[in-house]
Amino acid sequence: MTDNAQLDSIDWAILGVLQADASLAVHDVGDKVGLSSNACWRRIKRLEEAGVIARRVALLDADKLGLATTVFVAIRAGRHDQQWLEAFSRGIARIDEVIECHRMAGDVDYLLKLVVRDIAHYDRIYRKLIAAVPDLADVSSTFSMERMKSTTALPRPI
Repeated sequence: MTDNAQLDSIDWAILGVLQADASLAVHDVGDKVGLSSNACWRRIKRLEEAGVIARRVALLDADKLGLATTVFVAIRAGRHDQQWLEAFSRGIARIDEVIECHRMAGDVDYLLKLVVRDIAHYDRIYRKLIAAVPDLADVSSTFSMERMKSTTALPRPI
């Protein structure tokens, strides 16, 4: 099932419903996609077993939790060996405010996404990062002024 061609339109409909509200009962999901509860449950189970549905979580409102500042941190590494990568991975794993980390192609080696209360909070995280990870050649931060679009829903491939 890892191949997109093995997902039919009903599978995609189920995924769309669950991405919008994973708290719905199987019966309600089935109603929305035109399946009985049992048939819907079997498909959801199959999607979970195949790893298409990785997990079901609650999405929290960062603003309401006092984490209203989003920071993007571009990192250029001074080293690129396995030992450094392991130290970097361990270092960012210990920083809860890092909610995403991407290894990049191009001028930037890594791009982090952080959520923090304010600039002072970010400064404490910055100091924690540079203390935890050796040989950072450059750390550049940009602050989001406005979240214009934010979704966790994945699109159906064309």
